[in-house]
Amino acid sequence: MSAHPTLTPPAFTSRVVPVIVITDVAQAVPLAQALLDGGVDVMEITLRHAAGLPAIEAVARAVPQMHVGAGTVTRADEVRRVKDAGASFALSPGMTDALVQAAFDAELPFMPGVMTPGEVMRARDHGFRLVKLFPAEQAGGLGMLKALGGPLGDMRFCPTGGVSVDNMGAFLRLPNVAMVGGSWLTPVALLEAGRWDEVTRLARAAMGIAADVASVAVTG
Repeated sequence: MSAHPTLTPPAFTSRVVPVIVITDVAQAVPLAQALLDGGVDVMEITLRHAAGLPAIEAVARAVPQMHVGAGTVTRADEVRRVKDAGASFALSPGMTDALVQAAFDAELPFMPGVMTPGEVMRARDHGFRLVKLFPAEQAGGLGMLKALGGPLGDMRFCPTGGVSVDNMGAFLRLPNVAMVGGSWLTPVALLEAGRWDEVTRLARAAMGIAADVASVAVTG
């Protein structure tokens, strides 16, 4: 029997997930293309701004090769809305029973947010094996993930919050880290200025670090 779609990890290949606050829908499509040009095939457009939902719809329609996800999904009614907009997955900073049920009902791949061992266990009880550690820095960062790896070794994490180009490699080297999320790839100032070439440069740099980590893992 195949896994429920909600529990199926998104199909993107990038181990770096840009966490994006879009304030103008016109930024969405060129941003998606700039990230793709840098090798990043996923973007988490958050619902922190009213432009988030129409931005998801714009990317899903115009850039089908981009895996666009909805971030900051915190209410059950938002799940159906982001799926209808074209999101291929959703993420949340936390987890409630209503939110999980809504994701199951919509059959939308979902990554709940956790911060404590108990929350990780609750997510596992729901059937999830990939969760978002948020806020990662405040939750204990690298030390917390190493500690969780023992008793909860069957869980995989996407740490977000405090992850940067300077420490992403250290996170990705942990065996229980599937990917990292962060906003450094898409600073608001670059988006507002339309500096898509700079976004591509940042994406390439991040992908280079991820590739180096993968290379060491294979040869080591």
